[in-house]
Parts: sequence; structure tokens; C-alpha cells
Amino acid sequence: MASSTTASESEMAAARLPLGWRDQCSALLIPLNVCRHKENYLPWKCEDERHIYEKCQYDDYMRRMKLLARQKKEAAAEADE
Repeated sequence: MASSTTASESEMAAARLPLGWRDQCSALLIPLNVCRHKENYLPWKCEDERHIYEKCQYDDYMRRMKLLARQKKEAAAEADE
């Protein structure tokens, strides 16, 4: 994952992001939350920001699942030896 999608600790604290949301896509969540607040959380507003954030979340999930599958495959290969 590109480091440009991760906000610094001070940026996340300034944006008051909960600890559970401080992940690889935190830099994309900050402008999304600003837009949501500005637009009174209307569901048809901020669609571009939401789509970009959700794509980042999906890509991060897929990266982690591929890593897990690789680790399981390596562990199985070591067990067979």
C-alpha cells in the first residue's frame, strides 16, 4: 500500500479519528469525514471521496488476504518437510 494513503499520527489526532480507523487508508478518510460533516451526511454527497476510500479499503483487504494465503502455503510446505 502506498504511504501516501496513510496520514501521520498528528494528522489523525487533529482529525479526531478513532483508533479503529487509523489504518492504511486514514489519509483518505479525513477528507471524506470533512465532506460528510459539511454536507450533513447526505448519502448522495461525497460519493467520489467515499468510493476512493472504499477502494483503498478493498485493496488493503486483498493485500492482507494474499499475504495470509502465502503464509499458510509456506507453513504447510514447512510442515511437509
